[in-house]
Amino acid sequence: MANVKNLKKDINYVLGDIIEAVYLYEMTTTGKPTEATNNLIDEAIATFDALIVKVNAKNVENKKAHFKQINKDLEAAANQLVEKINAL
Repeated sequence: MANVKNLKKDINYVLGDIIEAVYLYEMTTTGKPTEATNNLIDEAIATFDALIVKVNAKNVENKKAHFKQINKDLEAAANQLVEKINAL
C-alpha cells in the first residue's frame, strides 16, 4: 500500500516543518524557548501521534474514506498550528 506509506511521509514532513518553523521563530526573536513555543511543539507532537495511530488502525471498513479523512484532519491541524505560529 503505497498510499499508506505516502500518507505517513506527509504527516511526518508537514508536522516536522511546523516544528522547524517554531524553532526558527525562537531563534529569530528570543533566542530561547518560551512557554508558548513549547506548547506549540507539544501540540504538533500530539497531533502527529494521534494521526499515526489513525493510520495504523486495522479494523477499518472503508479504507479509502478513512485515509481521506486522515488527510483532511492533517490539513486542518496543520492550518490551525500555522495560524498559532503566525499569531506569536
